Amino acid sequence: MNVALDRLRRAAACALACLALGTPAAQAKDDVSVAFIGPLTGGVSAIGIGARNSASLAVALRNQDPKAKYTYSLVAMDDECKPNVGIQVATKAATDKKIIGAVAHYCSAVAMGTVNVFHEFGLPAIVWGAVLPEITSGNDFNEVFRVNGTMLSQEFTASKFMTQQGFKTWAVIHDTTDYGKGHNKYFTKFITDAGGKILGSYGVSSDQQDFTAELTQIKALNPDVIYFAGLAPLGIRIRSQMDKLGLGDIQFEGASGIVSDTFATTLGPLAEGALAFHAGVPIAKLPGGRFFMAEYEKAGFKEPPEIWGPFSFAAMNLLLDTIEKVGPSRKAVVKELMAVKDAASIVGPITFDKDGQNELALITTYIVQDGKWLPWEQSEYATGQRRLKKRQ
Repeated sequence: MNVALDRLRRAAACALACLALGTPAAQAKDDVSVAFIGPLTGGVSAIGIGARNSASLAVALRNQDPKAKYTYSLVAMDDECKPNVGIQVATKAATDKKIIGAVAHYCSAVAMGTVNVFHEFGLPAIVWGAVLPEITSGNDFNEVFRVNGTMLSQEFTASKFMTQQGFKTWAVIHDTTDYGKGHNKYFTKFITDAGGKILGSYGVSSDQQDFTAELTQIKALNPDVIYFAGLAPLGIRIRSQMDKLGLGDIQFEGASGIVSDTFATTLGPLAEGALAFHAGVPIAKLPGGRFFMAEYEKAGFKEPPEIWGPFSFAAMNLLLDTIEKVGPSRKAVVKELMAVKDAASIVGPITFDKDGQNELALITTYIVQDGKWLPWEQSEYATGQRRLKKRQ
């Protein structure tokens, strides 16, 4: 039985019963604040808003539970997917003594910038989306944890899948943030180990608009695949310019940063057949996926949870579970999180290794079909009804 899921169901049922009887759902309790940090404005705001809503849902369900020891308040902060802004808001959260813990960050460059803040102020932070391995493994800080997998498992899966499809050569375009450089590093390693060859690699700024120079050079290299390591807004601009320069027949592959509704809907037909590899499995296949979506829809959020919403929900639930167990003490919460093993969650059991990284590393291969990201196994590409692009 999924203990976390069962508890949430009972909480919702108890709240409804109390309302029916005309009695308060809970007696007066101490207030505890927790923070959510993510990109709520800017090019990847859809991801951040979906994750914020998911964290908010976890808090709301906990507050409906009459057995909860505390009343929780969520403080949502916008890091804009910018390291300097992320450091500012993380510092604001860390210096607020009422905030006991944070569920933080989609953008790896931001997360790399804030780990020192969480450590300095002793604020426990559970990453819900950023995938650069060094966020947890690149330091000896006890305060930083992560429920999702990293780009290591993503790129290992990507290299194995792509070479099995018969692709042999790649050109890489990556943004010059820690996220893009990290994906480039690990993709290059694993694809080379798998027998593939990188013909050229090009670093671009995240706000670059024109890619004529890079794409013209790539055209001369004639690769089987263009691999992009960056976030959706930049990927949209690159993919849209490929056709104009006669590169529309090259297979497009991306890091998990392009797996968003925004990428597929903005590009329309140009997104068709794009591949990406994401940490986790489709919401419907998660242990508590159906429950999560039912509660999310019941809550009336206008925006979809996006693919990262369940991880934010799981991270917030884990934080709340820990506070319920040890009390609203940052030090006690950090110590308890360090010992987490097989904690039930809607994304599967969570066990943190010595670096604070969840050992669960499920990876799903996604492809855009008819304007939507689908798991490879559910697509017509997997059955052979449609084919990936292969240059002659």
